[in-house]
Amino acid sequence: MPEPAAASRGVFVVLEGGDGAGKSTQQRLLADWLAESGAEVVLTREPGGTPLGEQIRALLLHGDHVAARAEALLFAADRAHHVETVVRPALERGAVVVQDRYLDSSVAYQGAGRDLAADDVRRLSLWATHDLRPDLTVLLDVPPQVGAERRGGVHDRLEREGADFHERVRRGFLDLAEAEAHRYLVVDASLPADEIAGIVRERVAPLVGGAS
Repeated sequence: MPEPAAASRGVFVVLEGGDGAGKSTQQRLLADWLAESGAEVVLTREPGGTPLGEQIRALLLHGDHVAARAEALLFAADRAHHVETVVRPALERGAVVVQDRYLDSSVAYQGAGRDLAADDVRRLSLWATHDLRPDLTVLLDVPPQVGAERRGGVHDRLEREGADFHERVRRGFLDLAEAEAHRYLVVDASLPADEIAGIVRERVAPLVGGAS
């Protein structure tokens, strides 16, 4: 049986979206607000979040060509280690984990973007994490061309993919949000950062005991 994050004492919030959507900004703003309420907040990201994860991140984002299935497996390997050594221990001690990307990124990027079977990619990540799922996934939705403009001239290996790839990724995220609306908050990422932060706080507050 799946083990939802709600079974832990902590709360697991994930920020998802295309490149340039503003996830890092919203992660920081949410963490600052949660810390003011006295919560222990763990900020982390995928790929990365551990020394091993940073090595995998370098291969995935800054290395040479990686075959699509190998790419999916590397993301899953990073996720397995990250959940076991960082995320689950934090949840078990009652912390709020605010994470930049999780398994839905694999479904969107490798499933939809790379045209692998999305169900296979999802099952791989669920197996890697012992079925740990977020309490809330915040999807910051932005058209790919807007994300590219925000990034300027800095592009990693995935960001350099063509417009069709990034359109498939965006559609993949939106399809996931539509299919599991109960665990998603979809926000227009073109809104001002402070307005987005307020929308996110309103949804997160009941999960952490009504912090204000």
